[in-house]
Amino acid sequence: MIISLLVAMDERGGIGKDNRLPGHLSADLKRFKALTMGHHILMGRKTYESIRRLLPGRVMVIITRSQTYTAEGCVIAHSLQDALEIARQAGETEAFVIGGGQIFAQALSLADRIYLTQVHTVTEADVFFPEFDPRDWIVQDRMEHPADQQNQYPSTYLLLVKQSYRP
Repeated sequence: MIISLLVAMDERGGIGKDNRLPGHLSADLKRFKALTMGHHILMGRKTYESIRRLLPGRVMVIITRSQTYTAEGCVIAHSLQDALEIARQAGETEAFVIGGGQIFAQALSLADRIYLTQVHTVTEADVFFPEFDPRDWIVQDRMEHPADQQNQYPSTYLLLVKQSYRP
């Protein structure tokens, strides 16, 4: 199973403030949907609560330490490893880790791919993507997206593949 991180971050690595993404980017939300449709998406509790709803066509796995947390229509896991095992046992081909900061920090060393949206601005972030060495990753795909009426900031979509990844 491929383990992929899917993240939008500003120029300083900011991924959110008050459980909100760095800017409104309609094209990035469409990309998120296209990439994750039909797959398991793994997230921390706060990330799930910021989404505020089930995302159709995906298995939403919420990672929480709480033994009593429930979310209708979602699968609950108590660690990243448990969440990955749930996806593996379901026959998942590519599991997407979508945040937040603590979950990304745990998943970074396990990841085979990073689908990165580099948002070309600096936001007032209070959560950051963990630092990583770009030399460990190969840029396999790159696409520029300009700012427009539906996209608050210009952005660059990158597909980074870990140097050591062998499909």
